[in-house]
Amino acid sequence: MTTRRDFLLTSGSIAAALALYGGRSVAAGTRTVTLGTGLKAMSPIVINLAIGEVLGYAKEEGIKLNVLAMGTNASVQVAVDKGDADFGVGVPSFGLPILAKGDWHTSKNFYEYTYPYKWDIAVLPDSPIQSYEDLKGKHIGVSDFGATDYPVTKAVLKMLGMDPEKDFKWISVGNGVQAGVALERKAIDALAYYDTGFGQIEAAKIAFRLLPRPKNLPLVGGQFLETQVRTLQKDKELAVKVGRIVCKSSQFILANPRAGAEAFLKMYPETAPRGSDHATAVAAILLAIGRRLKLYSPPYAGAKMGSINVQEFKTEAAMHGWDIKDYSAFYTNTLIDEINDFDIASVQAQARNYR
Repeated sequence: MTTRRDFLLTSGSIAAALALYGGRSVAAGTRTVTLGTGLKAMSPIVINLAIGEVLGYAKEEGIKLNVLAMGTNASVQVAVDKGDADFGVGVPSFGLPILAKGDWHTSKNFYEYTYPYKWDIAVLPDSPIQSYEDLKGKHIGVSDFGATDYPVTKAVLKMLGMDPEKDFKWISVGNGVQAGVALERKAIDALAYYDTGFGQIEAAKIAFRLLPRPKNLPLVGGQFLETQVRTLQKDKELAVKVGRIVCKSSQFILANPRAGAEAFLKMYPETAPRGSDHATAVAAILLAIGRRLKLYSPPYAGAKMGSINVQEFKTEAAMHGWDIKDYSAFYTNTLIDEINDFDIASVQAQARNYR
């Protein structure tokens, strides 16, 4: 639940970010736009949201795009709803319960930048645990109770006939390498985490083994770009521009993942592993994003990149018992054609020739 503390933290994050970027020169006629994420610090998990700035895609749209790490999904939602952030990462596990209560009115998801399914459960290589069913009675680590790995994993375990509240002990272990260390030191029996997070752990040379995924995993847990409804009504072209920046960046990374990693490091050199040289840092990012790349494109035949399939929302609502009869207030596909209206071949060529 969003609290006053969430809002104050969000406001502080936005104020600090605006102060930081306010001192930087911006070309005349360029509009500064903020995009909030629920991360505590910038990470390759949002590489396709971020690198459009350094690749020139934002400049082509007349935008200076600032991607901000705002700490929690709740903080992002409050910032977007209050207008402190122009855009944010929309997370169904946070938004759908609000929609079910009839309280979702201010914002709307308009572009799916990562498709399901991105979560797994890892154990140590020599662990006797061989399946999700073997986890009953065990300690399962998640990055944070406000992160999506927690509710999604609980929903899958419930789908398998177990009680996620009574059959497991849940422990918040932090992000990235910190989560891997918790598993390595046996502070937890298993780690429920997402693809790029496991990539970071792998890059740190922490050994683990992913449990086989159960059959018929639900296609839930996509992540979206969202903005206020009034932006879609009065400044639709701005939303199209931001979506197009992300879409181009996704196509760029798919065409040349190494070039995407290079661009991310150029923009965020502080994300390189401590003490690493450039080649090692690039390799670490490639490991982190390797599992994520296939999720940039929709898993639905004939669907355009970024398009939203309402069945994902319906499936997640059914898993949690949320009674939602109308999803029209939660998402729109009306901008997808315009967002995808660019020369993909040109972007792919840029990626192949990137230096």
